[in-house]
Amino acid sequence: MVDEKTFLEEFNDTLNAEKPVGMDAVLSDIAEWDSISFVSFAALANSAFGKTLNSSTIMEAKTVADLYALVK
Repeated sequence: MVDEKTFLEEFNDTLNAEKPVGMDAVLSDIAEWDSISFVSFAALANSAFGKTLNSSTIMEAKTVADLYALVK
């Protein structure tokens, strides 16, 4: 199981945001959360965390914590 710290490090690397985001960040408020980062997150979930997620499952997430819940 992945811990929050590792998840946030990987997520922030994938997001490539100017400032790191935390678990409580709302995805729609993150400028860098776009279609490319969406696909990158799906790939990250698979390669780093061994989870295969479909797009509708990811689209239901509202916060970074929701995304974490999908991969833990």
